[in-house]
Amino acid sequence: MATKLDIAPANDRELVLARIIDAPREKVFRCWSEPDLVKQWFAPKPFTTPRVEMDVRTGGNSLIVMASPDGNEFPNPGVFLEVVPGRRIVFTDAYANAWEPSGKPFMTGVLTFDDEGEGKTRYVARVRHWSAEDREQHEKMGFHEGWGQCTEQLEELASGL
Repeated sequence: MATKLDIAPANDRELVLARIIDAPREKVFRCWSEPDLVKQWFAPKPFTTPRVEMDVRTGGNSLIVMASPDGNEFPNPGVFLEVVPGRRIVFTDAYANAWEPSGKPFMTGVLTFDDEGEGKTRYVARVRHWSAEDREQHEKMGFHEGWGQCTEQLEELASGL
């Protein structure tokens, strides 16, 4: 099970999830950047991820669709702002479909993957919101529980690759 790290948010618009994952960073990065792998861990069970389209490069588009057990789908379009293979992914929902502004920007995610030694990864997800209200809404939606569960699923997959 991933070890929790206590990293404080930078301000009142940020949420942070930080873990030591028992898998090498290259494998953890693959789980974030290969659509067939993303489908296996991205949504907190019993939700699923039936569709993933990703052009994992700076400026590339992303579409990840989560589905509830009753079949309702939740599309998450976005753009990669920065991709440093094996090290860092920055994405946002502020743009969709090749830099077309989205209807309601909500967040930017900054993911870092660092070697922790002994085949482990220091994984930090900083989620920056447009307002403190958006951050509060994301927290009430279950950010810590949902992203925490997904990180456990990510670790399980990455450690088996």
